Amino acid sequence: MRVSFGKYNLYRTGMGVSAGFCQECGLRVSLFITCYNDTLFPEAGRAVVHVLERLGHTVDFPAGQTCCGQMHYNTGYQAEALPLLPRFVAQFKDAEAVVVPSSSCVTMMREHYHSMAVSLERDGSSKGEHRGLVAEVDALLPRVWEFSEFLTKKLGLTDVGAYYPHRVTYHASCHGLRGLNLADGPESLLRGVRGIDLVPLERVEQCCGFGGTFAVKNAEVSSAMLAEKTTAVLNTKAEVCTACDNSCLMHIGGALHRQRTGVRTVHIAEILAGDEVRS
Repeated sequence: MRVSFGKYNLYRTGMGVSAGFCQECGLRVSLFITCYNDTLFPEAGRAVVHVLERLGHTVDFPAGQTCCGQMHYNTGYQAEALPLLPRFVAQFKDAEAVVVPSSSCVTMMREHYHSMAVSLERDGSSKGEHRGLVAEVDALLPRVWEFSEFLTKKLGLTDVGAYYPHRVTYHASCHGLRGLNLADGPESLLRGVRGIDLVPLERVEQCCGFGGTFAVKNAEVSSAMLAEKTTAVLNTKAEVCTACDNSCLMHIGGALHRQRTGVRTVHIAEILAGDEVRS
């Protein structure tokens, strides 16, 4: 149960009360689940909602959302990615905050949406299409957050009242580490989880080898990188490997499953959603 007092959120559990300083409370948050999470890992989206509602925020899910366009754009189909931008803006332009459980999708938006909007507005000017799109994109992007950075940078939290009694290691995905500069943010959230045994991952900054279609087009290189990553994970003796991106976890988890290691991969939102009942 959450009890609010000023800017402090108190989480009352069977093990006592913990406090997290909340810079902003009671926000209306829109969830952009991402296409691959929606299709393959819906439990990550449910966990995001559970955490945000536990913190006292209202979460909505715009039903017309689809894909951010990253897969198209990064594979050379940039023209095919363009129509997804105005659709995203139409779905989320009125949101106080947009939370995304994927650092790669947020990196796509921050690095490419402005230039995509410029192209669409320029090419559509003669037809009267996409007028004002650049301004709308520039107004929306500062309100788009990767899930863990929303908690640490927007809300100023490291303790979200979670309980997860397992041995866990954290993999830093490339887009989160280098694209969004998440730095120690995700690990600070994990350190705030009661019951967790958080074990550092050797060469945490090293890529897992996924990279979307990179894993297909450069399979041998990708497999070699993956082997190094899974060895590092196994050396921690962790029960669970977590990250901010299910794309990386899908890649790592596949190798761990094929080797029958018994190590699970779990999105960070699912750990932060943990409590005595859910864990």
